[in-house]
Amino acid sequence: MKTILYCYSDPLLESSPNPNLSSAQAWADVLTQQGWEIEQIYADLASSPPTDERPQLQQLLAAAGQAAPDRLLLRRLDELGETLASVTQRLSAIEALGMAVITIESPDRAADDPRDRSQVKLLQVADEIQAAQRQRRIRQGHARNRLKGLAPPGKAPYGYRRSQGHYVLDRGSATIVKAFFEHYLLYGSLRAAVRHIAQRYSKQIAVSTGQRWLENPVYRGDTAYSDGLIHNTHAALLSREEAAQIDRLRRRNRQFSSRTASVAYSLAGLVVCQSCRSSFRVNQVTQPRQSQSYLYLRPVACPRQPKCGAIAYSTVLQQTIGAICAQLPQAVAQIAAAPMAGIKASLLERLQQQQAVLAQLPELVSNNILDAQTAELRAYRLQTEIATVRQKLAQLPPVNLQETAQTASIPQFWFDLSESERRFFFREFIREVQLSPADEGGSLSLMFIF
Repeated sequence: MKTILYCYSDPLLESSPNPNLSSAQAWADVLTQQGWEIEQIYADLASSPPTDERPQLQQLLAAAGQAAPDRLLLRRLDELGETLASVTQRLSAIEALGMAVITIESPDRAADDPRDRSQVKLLQVADEIQAAQRQRRIRQGHARNRLKGLAPPGKAPYGYRRSQGHYVLDRGSATIVKAFFEHYLLYGSLRAAVRHIAQRYSKQIAVSTGQRWLENPVYRGDTAYSDGLIHNTHAALLSREEAAQIDRLRRRNRQFSSRTASVAYSLAGLVVCQSCRSSFRVNQVTQPRQSQSYLYLRPVACPRQPKCGAIAYSTVLQQTIGAICAQLPQAVAQIAAAPMAGIKASLLERLQQQQAVLAQLPELVSNNILDAQTAELRAYRLQTEIATVRQKLAQLPPVNLQETAQTASIPQFWFDLSESERRFFFREFIREVQLSPADEGGSLSLMFIF
């Protein structure tokens, strides 16, 4: 049996299953792998604005008038036209030629007998066809807005409002969001940042809402769409450096529980037993009628009986500072800087190439090499690729690690910091502080992040 394929696609809405092939050829390859034997492919591309013209479909009907194939494969019936009337007319013409129409994405309505596609059968799916066409028109409108960098549909995030299709800062609420980010950058605690804006601005939000604020690209001046991210579409509340720092803080805090991540003590969540892998909890002890308090580290799940005793917090802190000052420069020196430098250079070169191509598009349009629609689509895809490369660059570790290690090897640097500040820097370098039991020597060793 002779089988042909007709495909109607819109580059704004669809991505080919194989980026190296056209949408129709890629779909034909997929169907061939599923056992279909396709002898001829007809494909139409949507225009802007969309019209009801289908040149390849008309060519298909003309060729079928001379030698009609046995089956015609479609993805959906709504690809035959922009209106129900045009779909009905073209489906009737196909049936008159004796071809069986099989819809790939609607297998329950597939038919080997053209009589199964009668007008009565079409009326049963008329509502579905109209709904699909209406949805396609809506998606095409949204796609055209994406090409222009306009904000997606829906309510603007807190801190912004809509103006002429773009996000603009709302002065009242933007101040609250900015204070939230500043507090998080200073202390690295999500719950503390939520409490801060509740106490200072009487703005009550859930911790999950604060988490979404940290993840939302809108506050970084970017707009996220269903198929990618575009940078610098509106005014940002966070600089690129602040956004990269927030990403590092979030990745670092994932290894701690939500309560441990916000504890002020610098060793909280870092100390573990080298023997039984039990974590240590910081306990504060006071004496009756005395203001002075004492800090101890106690194992949480020690299997020994009796359990290991408490260890003075100040003793472990001093040993940790001494170990980091002695070991950090050596650990940093062992890191191969060349691969990181090579990765950064490769990303920068790729970024420059994409920006150069993007800058050439207006000239190509003026010389009639590209039409405006193709140039807009290409510019949009280049912008999403540029955003991806910039995001990878922001995720790279700081390049001044050698200088930081030299500063961090001075003991006085650590003793001059507050507990919250010391916690911040400890977690930048240390993954674990391993303590051996007292009867095994009570030694301390550090496991660095890198």
